[in-house]
Amino acid sequence: MVDTVGLVQIDSVNVLARSQYLPFFSRLGPYDTGLLDRMRDRAPRRLVEYWAHEASLMPPSTWPLMEHPRMRRALDGSWGGMQQVAGEHPEVVAAVRAEVRGGRPRTTRELEAALGHTREGEREHWGWNWSVAKHALEYLFWAGEISSAGRTPQFERRYAALERVVPPADAHVWLDPAARPSEPDAYVELVRISGLAMGVATESDLADYFRLERRHVRPAIDTLEQTGALEPVAVQGWSRPAWLHVDARRPRAVQARALLSPFDSMVWCRPRVERLFDFHYRIEIYTPAAKRVHGYYVLPFLLGDDLIGRVDLKADRSAGVLLARQVTWEPGRGGVDDARELGEELRQMATWLGLTDVVGP
Repeated sequence: MVDTVGLVQIDSVNVLARSQYLPFFSRLGPYDTGLLDRMRDRAPRRLVEYWAHEASLMPPSTWPLMEHPRMRRALDGSWGGMQQVAGEHPEVVAAVRAEVRGGRPRTTRELEAALGHTREGEREHWGWNWSVAKHALEYLFWAGEISSAGRTPQFERRYAALERVVPPADAHVWLDPAARPSEPDAYVELVRISGLAMGVATESDLADYFRLERRHVRPAIDTLEQTGALEPVAVQGWSRPAWLHVDARRPRAVQARALLSPFDSMVWCRPRVERLFDFHYRIEIYTPAAKRVHGYYVLPFLLGDDLIGRVDLKADRSAGVLLARQVTWEPGRGGVDDARELGEELRQMATWLGLTDVVGP
C-alpha cells in the first residue's frame, strides 16, 4: 500500500485513532497497527517522517527527493518561528545540532533538559509554548540535517542523527548531498509518485500531492510524457487537461467500502474530490462547535465508486464503544442498503479499535 500511495499523512488528533493508522484500515481492513509502528521505529526502517504533503510517513528512498522542494528552503520556506531562530539564535541551532548528532534519539523535552533550556518565560514570545530549542529542532528537521527515529506513545517525535535513521541501502544518498538527485530529476520522481497514487490527475492535482510549486511540476510532466510514464487524456466533465499514469488500473466496476480519514490522501485535494464525486468536503475540527455542519471528526463514506455520506466518529475508550455522533447522507442516498453497508463498516472498525459496540446518533 505504501508503494501505491507514496506517503501517509500524520496528525496528532486522537479522537478516533491517530490519522496515519486509518488509511491502511480503509484499504486493507483490520490489520495489526504494530506493523506500521515497526516500519517507522525499527531498523531497517521502511518508513521515515518528513514534511511532504504535511507531516508524513514516506519510504526512505523518497526522503532525498525533498532536498530541493523543502530542505534547501528551510530559511525562507519553513514556519516563521524556525526562520527566526535560525537567524537570531545561531548558537542555539549549533548546540542543538551537536546534541542530537552526538547522542541517542530523544524527544524535545529530553533534549531541552540536556541543553538546560526551559519553556518558562518564552511562551508569549514564541507561541505554541515552543522553546527556542524546540524551534531549532524543527528548523534542523526541516533542513534535513537531523531526522526522526519514530514517535513515543504520547506522539512525541524522537529526534535523531541521520546515521541512526537511514537504512543501509539508502545511506549514501542520505549522507552525501552530492549523491542526491538533481533538482529536475527530483521533481520528475515526485510527480511520478503522485501520478501513480492518483491514477489520473490534473497539473494542480499533481502539484498538491507533495505541495510542489506549479513552475516545477509542468516541466516534470513534460518529461514523464516523453518517457511514457504519463499519458495526456481528456476526462469527461473536467475543464482542464489531465494525465493518466501508465500503471493506473481502469476497472469496469469498483466494489469498495471504506471510511476515509480527514487526512487520507484520497481527499487531500478538495477541488479534485468535487470534480470526481461532486462531494463538498471540509475539515471542521478547527471550526467553532456552533458553526459545524457535519460534526467534529468527520469521515467520508466510500461505497462502490461514490462518496455517499459522512460520519462524525469518536472512540469512547472509557465506555468501550464507537460513537457515530452524526450521519449525513448525500442527496438520494441513505436507504436501507446504504445504511446496512455503513453499519457493517462501523462494526468492523469498532472491532479493529478494540471497542465492543457501535452507538449511533
